[in-house]
Amino acid sequence: MSSLRIAVVGAGLAGVSAASALREDDHQVFVFDKSRGCGGRLSSKRTPMGGFDLGAQYFTARDSRFRHALQHWLDSGWVAEWTPRLYCYDDTGLHESPDDQQRFVGLPGMSALPRQLLADVTLTSQTHIERLHPVEPGQWMLEDKTGVTHGPFDRVVVAVPAPQAVVLLEPAPTLQQTVAQISMSPTWTLAVAFDQPLATSVDACFVRGGPLDWVSRNSSKPGRHGSDSWVVHSTPAWAADHLEASPESVTAHLLEALSEVLGTALPEPACTHVHRWLLARPDDKRNWGALAAPELGLYVCGDWCLDGRVENAWLSGQQTARTLV
Repeated sequence: MSSLRIAVVGAGLAGVSAASALREDDHQVFVFDKSRGCGGRLSSKRTPMGGFDLGAQYFTARDSRFRHALQHWLDSGWVAEWTPRLYCYDDTGLHESPDDQQRFVGLPGMSALPRQLLADVTLTSQTHIERLHPVEPGQWMLEDKTGVTHGPFDRVVVAVPAPQAVVLLEPAPTLQQTVAQISMSPTWTLAVAFDQPLATSVDACFVRGGPLDWVSRNSSKPGRHGSDSWVVHSTPAWAADHLEASPESVTAHLLEALSEVLGTALPEPACTHVHRWLLARPDDKRNWGALAAPELGLYVCGDWCLDGRVENAWLSGQQTARTLV
């Protein structure tokens, strides 16, 4: 196949995976994202107190293709294994978890991996693509929120959360109806740092009760520097019930819940930051892998095409690249 001009809308890991694979096949790839950088839910935030992973906390590797890619990332120093002291918290209290699953994180933050994978790809950030316009046969123009158009492109890959993809897929009604089946749930994330380390052996904890779903000592991850930093995720149900709550209210509630899980009073935080993920995770598992309307030159990928894990975002992007070429 001769070199194509391909637009990828969305710079989360699915879009990054598709874009990097297509670039390796010598296509001209242009990635657009409404955020300031890339990574989507592989999001990291830098602060004077150190970095925080606000989205995905780690990833696992089960598929042989993903494990093969992972080995290259490990050898390149883009990721490292994380071996936290892992606990569970439920109605019986806090206890060690028997889970021995291997876990991996980006270095020095989760967003480092997508940045490395996009090193040779043109990324246009802070550009919110709102519409796809078919022009002459086999050609597409992209219109952003300001009315500026980009293109033409021979193919378009849509790699955004399902509810956002539905809007973009208006020119492909069959794809649009399929993607409209997907619903996604929210999560509130609290990042907090303390001047002195908390007196606990917990590095990570699955929570089964109350407003929290996950707790991690962010500073326990490889390559993280700075103060004793923590990240907690709320449950989707709690987030849905407090969707419009103020950042101050969310911070207070989640700090109280963190104190309860750890079984210790918390000192005054050195800094806090809350982030609302409106589309944090798909509600149901699918086995689609990826979706396509090849006759239109339109392709769709995302972790929600499978079951929402980081690994599946990458696999979905790879499947899209294989289908497209």
